[in-house]
Amino acid sequence: MIISRPKTKAANRTIILPAPLLSVLKEYRQQVHSHWLFPSPRKDDLPLDPASVRKHLTTILERAGCKHIRFHDLRHLFATMSLEHGMDVKTLSTVIGHVSSSTTLNIYAHVTDEMRQTAARKIDRGIGKAEFTAETESAAKKSAPSTFRPYKGQRRKAGTGCVTQINDHLWEGRYSPVWPDGKKHPRNVYTKTREECEQLLAEMILQMKAEIAAEKERLRLEKQVS
Repeated sequence: MIISRPKTKAANRTIILPAPLLSVLKEYRQQVHSHWLFPSPRKDDLPLDPASVRKHLTTILERAGCKHIRFHDLRHLFATMSLEHGMDVKTLSTVIGHVSSSTTLNIYAHVTDEMRQTAARKIDRGIGKAEFTAETESAAKKSAPSTFRPYKGQRRKAGTGCVTQINDHLWEGRYSPVWPDGKKHPRNVYTKTREECEQLLAEMILQMKAEIAAEKERLRLEKQVS
């Protein structure tokens, strides 16, 4: 685990782990002689580098014959599956560290739309006494063929971040600069159009560059004092 500066106040939160995972971690912890849960195999008293973890993920995906995904995509998968299995938006917003529930609703609107349709069918069945045949329910579950095609941008200049189309109504802008501590601390923005995403991404990059410059200056002054 690497402790770094959170993006927002909502990022300071407690993550509740499922019991099976806790059992695995407790067993693993007995084999690790370090105060880090995942220590570096090469550098004493340092945590495992995130780049090493990403390499492990790439290896696992290749061996499983899966397409390449980012760790951030696993976050989207968790959120989508949580909504599909009944977690309310407010709780999910707290778990994944969104500032407000509206952010969660905007990003995962496609899931909540399907949930509303399912709820409407249940109301019709319970209150309106509507009869649904197997064919009707099957047809309702099948969504229309999607015409969505992910946007694949051209190679961008260094320092301009990246823009990805997540679905037909959501764009993600991401910037992952190296901070003075030598680590990458990525941040993301989400919008409904590519143009908005490019604009917000550019603004975020300027803000992050200013923060990095201020942090470098702070460290320089601390070094002079010491």
